[in-house]
Amino acid sequence: MTARPGKRNLITDVPGILVGQAEDAAVKTGVSVVVSDAPFTAGVHVMGGAPGTRETDLLAPDKVVEEVDALVLSGGSAFGLDAASGVADALRAEGRGFAVGDQRVPIVPGAILFDLLNGGEKDWGENPYKTLGRAALAARREAFEIGSFGAGAGAVTADFKGGIGSASVVLASGVTVGALVAVNALGSAVAGERGEFWAAPFEMEGEFGGLGAARAFGDVQEPRTKLAQHAATTIGIVATDAKLTQAQCTRMAVAAHDGYARALLPSHTPMDGDLIFAAATGHGDAPDVAGQLALGHAAASCVARAIARAVFAARPAERDGVPCWAERFSQG
Repeated sequence: MTARPGKRNLITDVPGILVGQAEDAAVKTGVSVVVSDAPFTAGVHVMGGAPGTRETDLLAPDKVVEEVDALVLSGGSAFGLDAASGVADALRAEGRGFAVGDQRVPIVPGAILFDLLNGGEKDWGENPYKTLGRAALAARREAFEIGSFGAGAGAVTADFKGGIGSASVVLASGVTVGALVAVNALGSAVAGERGEFWAAPFEMEGEFGGLGAARAFGDVQEPRTKLAQHAATTIGIVATDAKLTQAQCTRMAVAAHDGYARALLPSHTPMDGDLIFAAATGHGDAPDVAGQLALGHAAASCVARAIARAVFAARPAERDGVPCWAERFSQG
């Protein structure tokens, strides 16, 4: 068996993983949540210079808590960190969380991107992200939308709208790997004048147009950015059904960052808060060294594909400041 996308080509092809999303069209923002039917092992790696996070220190391999109840990606800059509080409250009401005496404390790490300058109505009276977090968790399911949804609802890149993207692969070993990425990059996902993507070499089954690699490139020494806006960050989650330790999850997150560099130019800049969480449900077997290498490469490839799929699937909305890829290149 050769590697192939999963049934849905979404992170939820990893058994046990569900995704919930919620958006506010007026604010032009949203929240995406990854959750499972049981706590799962998680790690994290940050490579951007301007991260916004919650409970990431807890994911270090030397910390007491090794499993989490959910992972949250949100718009809203620092305000969006409140989305994880909404998720935690809802999980506690369900009886989920780390047991401390007779109390349950849900462990919900999160990360945010900056979408405060995208034309939406940001003069809210009360922070909306806690409510969005609750709504996203309540909407959790296997099938979900990509493009202008969830944490990617208000995302933009240097030249086109960003969005939420996802991809999966089932390896020859039978292990499944998936990625969920909110693309709000300082740089661009598009490499050529015909709309070709930097991630083209990793595309599977024409999932973002089948245009192939670019024939001509712009100025790769001084690439397009939205630096003047000071508004960026790409955040993501990679998941697998393999049985991993927290240290191995962390290593998978490190490897997965290669997907950012393959799909975005530039990436990991001082103005991006680029971060990747890694999750392992443990439904499968523990990998050997060769298996860990395969997991890292698969995670990076899924991340690159998810980024291109996010931009490819984005659709226009009122007060957009930049066009969609689909508008420019007449793709459905």
